[in-house]
Amino acid sequence: MTLVSFVLGLTLLIVGAEFLVRGAAKLALTFGISPLVVGLTVVAFGTGSPEVAVSMQSALSGQVDLAVANVVGSNMFNVLFILGVSAMITPLLVDRQLIRQEIPIMVGTSLLLAAMAWDGAISRVDGLILTALLAAYTVFLIVQSRRFGAKPEDGTEDLPGAGSDWDSTVPVQAVLIVGGLALLIVGAQRLVGAAIAFATYLGVSEMIIGLTIVAAGTSLPEVATSVMAAIRGQRDIAVGNVVGSNIFNILGVLGLSAAIIPGGLVVAPALLAFDIPAMVAVAIACLPIFFTGNLIARWEGAVFFGLYIAYTVYLILAAKQHDALSTYSFVLGTVVLPLCALTIAVIAWREWQSRHPTS
Repeated sequence: MTLVSFVLGLTLLIVGAEFLVRGAAKLALTFGISPLVVGLTVVAFGTGSPEVAVSMQSALSGQVDLAVANVVGSNMFNVLFILGVSAMITPLLVDRQLIRQEIPIMVGTSLLLAAMAWDGAISRVDGLILTALLAAYTVFLIVQSRRFGAKPEDGTEDLPGAGSDWDSTVPVQAVLIVGGLALLIVGAQRLVGAAIAFATYLGVSEMIIGLTIVAAGTSLPEVATSVMAAIRGQRDIAVGNVVGSNIFNILGVLGLSAAIIPGGLVVAPALLAFDIPAMVAVAIACLPIFFTGNLIARWEGAVFFGLYIAYTVYLILAAKQHDALSTYSFVLGTVVLPLCALTIAVIAWREWQSRHPTS
């Protein structure tokens, strides 16, 4: 029954996110908002709505470790797994605006989260600051879109529900939004309850369940969006969706979750010691990889995917305190990760040299 409840909750989250994204995107276009802004806000934020529902429900239920681990795990999953799989399907083009603006913002928000969590908690004030930054970021995107003169009808073919007429009226769009939110709430309750039961049954912490099963499950909308975009050749959308979702996860999901709890969110020492620094490192690693030729090559996608598998194996060994943990950690920390970092640094340096040849 726990498995049935988990699958049902996950299904409700995915369907609810689809309804919410479709309704909100079409409503925004109805009121003449540029598809550029819709894509970076409504679509990216909408695919992150399962994380919002699960983290807020967890926070309200007192499962704080699950609330924070869900965001950290989702951000790791988004970059390493989703971009890795998408790039292995087809090399991903990275838009210059993403390189110059959104990716540095993603890195900045990751560093901000690490700084806020340094004292072992994300306070209510921290949550309000993160939420305010999300509002400012959204307003900035709208102003930027108008400055560059984006037309409301440009790029609509890339948005959810493009070409459909049945959801073109405001009442239908409102029903989709309200219905999607309702499904998200019910689905989150089911998923959180099942996740707690899984943790109890498997004898592992809620934090580990949040970093793995729940994080992967709530990221399924991003998986579907990015993988389908890669298959259809819309390779810049595949990257933009992940970057936008990661920004929203920190500013929106954690911000709202911390803001609604008077005492804020307590951050587990294990998250501070390993997972949050790993999330920051992954975000920073995007800069040289995305910079090289404005392209994520297949082999780079394979590296991302391999790192996610290695990270998951580490979490499982640590949760069970397996005898192989010390050896695995030594090899991972002294061989695999430094080799990956050195390879990325050398490639980035060569790319920089080729673009700025010495006279």
